[in-house]
Amino acid sequence: MLSRALRVGRPLSRTLRPSTTPGASLLRAQVRYASQAEIEDPDMNGGYPNPPAVKRQHRDPYTDWWDKQERRNFGETVHEDNDILGVFSPEDYTHFSPAWGAVLFSCFVGSVAVLMTVVYQLYPDMPATPRTYPDGLEKELGGSNTVTALKEGDDLL
Repeated sequence: MLSRALRVGRPLSRTLRPSTTPGASLLRAQVRYASQAEIEDPDMNGGYPNPPAVKRQHRDPYTDWWDKQERRNFGETVHEDNDILGVFSPEDYTHFSPAWGAVLFSCFVGSVAVLMTVVYQLYPDMPATPRTYPDGLEKELGGSNTVTALKEGDDLL
């Protein structure tokens, strides 16, 4: 709006002055109505009855449901977060508590550490010593500027 006014050449006082068009008053009325709606309907769902938030996974699967897969009866009010509470949403993991999960994880880490220690202690030494060659096979490997094999008396490292 400001760039358009600059292109047209209108004075800024006229551009920044509040408009008296009917659309502006309508916008103010909508804002006031939205704040009133927040007081009258705190869930902002249009007065829709919201049943308690219970995941369908926790409902009894052996009850005679009208929809056996979704565990719902015909005409039952659907929660507004049905996509989160339905059968096809990620499952609640209720098999272990977090404390028991930490115990199991630490037992696994401890078992792996014990296994590594046992293998380190019982792992055999090198079965043979590295072979050394007289003069490091300098002539056989290509001459004086090549990398030679181990000479007698060289260290391994």
